Amino acid sequence: MKWRNQLLALFCLLVFAGVGVLYFQHWVIRKPFGIILFVGEGLSPARLAPTRAYAAGVETRLNLDSMPNAALMTNYSKDFAAPDQAAAATAIATGERVTNHNLAINADGKPIKNIVELAREHGRAIGLVTDTKLTDPTSAAFYAHPLEPSDVDKIAAEFVDRGNIDIAMGGGAAQFLPITKGGDRQDNRDLLLELRGNGFDIVRTRTELETIPAWRRPKLFGVFDDGDLAFTNQLEQRNQQPSLSDMVRRAIQLLQYNTGGYFLVVDAGLMRKAAQENNGERTLSQTVELDRAVGIARSYGGPKSTIIVCGDLAMGGLSLNGFPFRKDSGIALLGFNSAGQPWITWATGPHGTKSYGPAKIPGNQNKSDTQETEQPEPAAFYTKSALVTVEDVVAFGSGPGTDALQGVLDSTAVFEILRNEL
Repeated sequence: MKWRNQLLALFCLLVFAGVGVLYFQHWVIRKPFGIILFVGEGLSPARLAPTRAYAAGVETRLNLDSMPNAALMTNYSKDFAAPDQAAAATAIATGERVTNHNLAINADGKPIKNIVELAREHGRAIGLVTDTKLTDPTSAAFYAHPLEPSDVDKIAAEFVDRGNIDIAMGGGAAQFLPITKGGDRQDNRDLLLELRGNGFDIVRTRTELETIPAWRRPKLFGVFDDGDLAFTNQLEQRNQQPSLSDMVRRAIQLLQYNTGGYFLVVDAGLMRKAAQENNGERTLSQTVELDRAVGIARSYGGPKSTIIVCGDLAMGGLSLNGFPFRKDSGIALLGFNSAGQPWITWATGPHGTKSYGPAKIPGNQNKSDTQETEQPEPAAFYTKSALVTVEDVVAFGSGPGTDALQGVLDSTAVFEILRNEL
């Protein structure tokens, strides 16, 4: 009789466990362990087709194309039809529209809580990766609240003082070092030394980055250049710098050991820097680099991670023109076609041949005339730096919560989707 009671008790226990598993799987809301946000600076719908062609011909499929959810994102600031870099980043990081030149602060100069601060409150480890300076406005919107977005000394100090980032990788070492140690800081603070005292491993090269054991508690600050990192075609400068894909891979490997999950922000900023210079090859190659990093994130993060890739603003008005052959790619799309027409053109920028306003001052006009004969990728009108354009941006998503990316949304919706998955 005793063994029958034991079997009955075991049977009841198994039934109870089975019902619990089914309940958990089908009724309990489970949050994704990994959440990854890519900000592709300048990623508008018009950038996609030229990037496919440049990567491997028009028939190629990008990693972005395989993401199951996508939406157009309306994009403006509180006072202008096109946001500047600070306002665009603030909309994504905080879910609030601000006026141009404001970075994660409201009209009264008060800080607006950002998605990283919320993720920290939910027990997630935080990572930040960029191929530009860590103090650039797009990255800074996720950890700083400066009164002036160009105050890089204050932004770098906030990174250290607030302590919300566990793993950071990018450029901009000069903003973290005093002048006496080859940096740009005027206050004599050695922020790298302070970070080391706070338990961070400091790495300066790709080799050092790869030697960090994956099982260690995530506390890493990688800074690989005094300024921005090198473009993909600057092979000599990139020799000891990790690529965007390298940094994303290492960040995920190190962050995933936090039992409460992780939140990773990836800022692909060199895309915008190249567009500002009217450099089509670098613009498209950096967009390909972003796409490659997205593929790495989906592979290492797994299918149950929430991954969003969104643009912040549109820049320069790049167009791939004429009739390239279907399989043309890479350098075949640069320069001029057989009729002497440029494959790639821009709406505005330093390669312009006509100008308005201050650019018409004698001397400036001569400069643009000279550029007309020297540059293979012309712009319609001369501006010192390519202008932001009034266009929608695009967002792609995979994983929990990203089915909300449908149709036309406001760019602040990215914040709302991420917040709901914390």
